Amino acid sequence: MSFYDQLKFDGNGLIPAIVQEHKTGRVLMMAWMNRASLEMTMKTGKTHFWSRSRQKFWMKGETSGHTQTVKDLAFDCDGDALLIQVEQIGAACHEGYQSCFFRSVQDQGSTVNITEARLESPEEIYGKK
Repeated sequence: MSFYDQLKFDGNGLIPAIVQEHKTGRVLMMAWMNRASLEMTMKTGKTHFWSRSRQKFWMKGETSGHTQTVKDLAFDCDGDALLIQVEQIGAACHEGYQSCFFRSVQDQGSTVNITEARLESPEEIYGKK
């Protein structure tokens, strides 16, 4: 039995993928994968995802150059979530931060703090729109 058969994709054919920096354990991002993007990730060793908002298949770094090389891919006990450990080149976040989780909620939700320095502005990464 293929490991794909052990996964539980949702009604839209998607499964959440948590992406983690393999050396530090830092969670970089969460994105959605369908079977095709998962198969392409396994084939190329670079992360590929499905964009729900754009309804489009994409490879991390195809525009920014900030790629992710897969070091390990695991799935949870229920088969309904993926954990992908990567070597991250550049910012993981499209807003230019190392991690998409750069905001921390404090004071019972009344304060939000930026917890890391921005590596690059979106304009530097993608150009002016």
